[in-house]
Amino acid sequence: MAVNEPIGSSRVDHVLLIAPACDGNDVGESWVAHQWAQLLSERFRVTLLSTYKKDHVPPSRQLPGVRVVEWAEPPLVHRAERLNSLLQPAYVPFYRRARRWVRGRLAAGERFDVAHQATPVAMRYPSPVVGLGIPLVVGPVGGSLESPPAFAQEEIVPWYQRLRGLDRLRLRYDPLLRSTYETADCVVGIAPYVREVLGEVRLRRFETLREVALHQVRPEIDRRGRTGPVRLLHVGRLVRTKGARDVIRAMATLRDLPVVLDVVGDGNDRQACADLVRELGLTDRVTLHGAVPRADVDRFYEEADVFVFPSYREPGGAVALEAMSHGLPLVVCDRGGPGANVTDACAFVLPAESPDQLARDVAAAVRRLVTEPDLRLRMGEAAREHAVAEHLWDRRVDQMVELYEQVATARPAAGAQATG
Repeated sequence: MAVNEPIGSSRVDHVLLIAPACDGNDVGESWVAHQWAQLLSERFRVTLLSTYKKDHVPPSRQLPGVRVVEWAEPPLVHRAERLNSLLQPAYVPFYRRARRWVRGRLAAGERFDVAHQATPVAMRYPSPVVGLGIPLVVGPVGGSLESPPAFAQEEIVPWYQRLRGLDRLRLRYDPLLRSTYETADCVVGIAPYVREVLGEVRLRRFETLREVALHQVRPEIDRRGRTGPVRLLHVGRLVRTKGARDVIRAMATLRDLPVVLDVVGDGNDRQACADLVRELGLTDRVTLHGAVPRADVDRFYEEADVFVFPSYREPGGAVALEAMSHGLPLVVCDRGGPGANVTDACAFVLPAESPDQLARDVAAAVRRLVTEPDLRLRMGEAAREHAVAEHLWDRRVDQMVELYEQVATARPAAGAQATG
């Protein structure tokens, strides 16, 4: 991200942060939005436009240093959490309320130096501040990755997830959505592939910035002198796209090596993984642990020697950052976030063309890491160093602040004169 030029006097004092999901006690993008709000409030006056779920602590009570304008989610939407997470039916009333509120404040003479639409991450939601004259940063946005055709036949896809296929059509034909991306002063993608997804959309500026980060890295773990089998670790929601089946298939070709696999997480692909473990005769080498408490996940990272996460449709990939923080070498795919978050010094980055090819390549990478312990240790050290250099929240916020300054300098902020 080319935003490292020195900054003179600040043009930014008041940031309008738009995050309809913002909850530090939640997970996913709601938790990420909370990090942006909290950390940005240490540098600017922040006004947050958001919502809150039934029985959740509203962001106004979680963020005492932030001016929060919030609305309750409409009733009933929380009853189908996965569907709500994907389609966000509450976004329509949020959009209308937020736009009305911003127009009212501008008419009253209030000034916002920059607006930042931090969530939703998916590229299917227009921003409520488009056309109101406020310098606008959208993102980091992502999603809309498609599975390679050779993998699709093994996937279990609920009907509502198939609606993702409409995203690219909407980017092409929905004027409100196109306007968000074409008029934004900068669109920030979570990985370089996002620019390809946006394709024909005419952007004023595009930058890359990861949507997740670490508050700190873990204390250094000394893995020298360990005895017993080399422990592989896969962490994530157990769905086909995360690549757990491909690691299990790779294990079938590594019987000559002292290596075991721990799979942590649950999902609709767990039974298929369990069946595959039995069919391949790997019950003594592969353990499916299901969902475990957060503290136990950290223990798995500490006890592991290699992190194997060949997800072939992974826009973000926070688990890859966690693995790097724990000093683990990685095996990931070159599709989306994990491949973009690592370097060759700390990870094997593999193509994903077919299940057979991916299993073979995973096996080859693991074989090197098992048979070359010095390489394994060097890559683990490089992973931790890369996490410190590139993936701490302070670094993310520094980059976003510099971007704010640049867009605010290029275009004056909105005041009472811009209320259209």
